[in-house]
Amino acid sequence: MNWKSEWKPLALIVAAFLIFFYLPIDSLRFRGAVVEALALTQWYAREHVILCLIPAFFIAGAIAVFVSQASVMKYLGARANKVLSYCVASVSGSILAVCSCTVLPLFAGIYRMGAGLGPATAFLYSGPAINVLAIVLTARILGLELGVARAVGAIVFSVVIGLLMHLIYRREETEKVNAQMAMPEPAVNRPLYQNGLYFAAMVAVLVFANWGRPDETTGAWYLVYSNKWLITSIAAIGLSTMLIFWFGLSKMPIILTGLAAAIIALLFPHEPLLAFSTAVIGLSLIIGRRSDESGEWFSQSWGFAKQILPLLFGGILVAGLLLGRPGQEGFIPSQWIVSWVGGNSLESNLLASIAGAFMYFATLTEVPIIQGLVGNGMGKGPALALLLAGPALSLPNMLVIRSVMGTQKTIVFVVLVVVMATATGTIYGSLF
Repeated sequence: MNWKSEWKPLALIVAAFLIFFYLPIDSLRFRGAVVEALALTQWYAREHVILCLIPAFFIAGAIAVFVSQASVMKYLGARANKVLSYCVASVSGSILAVCSCTVLPLFAGIYRMGAGLGPATAFLYSGPAINVLAIVLTARILGLELGVARAVGAIVFSVVIGLLMHLIYRREETEKVNAQMAMPEPAVNRPLYQNGLYFAAMVAVLVFANWGRPDETTGAWYLVYSNKWLITSIAAIGLSTMLIFWFGLSKMPIILTGLAAAIIALLFPHEPLLAFSTAVIGLSLIIGRRSDESGEWFSQSWGFAKQILPLLFGGILVAGLLLGRPGQEGFIPSQWIVSWVGGNSLESNLLASIAGAFMYFATLTEVPIIQGLVGNGMGKGPALALLLAGPALSLPNMLVIRSVMGTQKTIVFVVLVVVMATATGTIYGSLF
């Protein structure tokens, strides 16, 4: 037997054996952590998969099929104007207002279509981090200073991290550019405005279906929230119309799917997921059986789902096991984290950045979590470090990024986020 080639399987078997042999199943903390891991995964499945990830998968699949490589390279390619490419990456990411996991299919789509590493990672960071609603909530609950610092820090981070990733891998980026220059110009099947409206409709479905309830029951934010499903339905009707007249889908299946979703919405007005799921299943059945570009749209979307979902759920299970849900205990006691991030020392900022990088924050949930930590003694510097590192990264997020751009680039990206968050938190803590 060649032991040089067999040591890895042996090591995995031995590691698995030792884990199960010493599993502390009699420990109440361990049992609670297992329950928290399952509860967090269940919560994610209920709250994020249908409304967040599935629309994101369809958008990512559409990018792969309907957006030409030339268009991606024009605005986000390695040879694109740097000011333009990073502005497009940061603005497009911030408009979506998604969490660190929902942004992944979109990042994978533009990266595989030829976007430069710098603009792609700027988009990857900006999506969850430059969230207008979250920044406003931060200013209202945690103070104007911290809200402004988060907004400025997130914008600067997205550009600086993208530029650093480009500089670190500039030789590889140059090779990518040379390869792209040899590619023929793809044929354009429809005008740019049609593709633009098509993507705008899908993004509207993603954004408004996930519009969170504001604290106050008056004002523009609440007005949008109270009409979120009406706005989502209008966007869906617009998308359906485009699919019929611009993409050549049959009228009757689209109309029947819309009627079925509308009937279920009327019968179960307090269960919007049922109507939304009906529309998703109907659209999947319609385009999944076609052999044209619409069928390729479904194939690409399904490919992203197969790649990303298993890694996400595995990462969420581990994150829940170690850290629990907001307000609940995982295997690592919350008081340990509070004691680690007290004050404004370099060590506390570094630990806050690392903890934030591995924790999973759904959109807007980081603010009440940090409010509780600050109330228990967390310093202002570590609070900002956690706000800059946490929403943009998570353990499931890292696993998927690794599958898209490799282990080395993922490590570099994570290290850049942690180091910059630590430095920013330390400076902010010393000033305020």
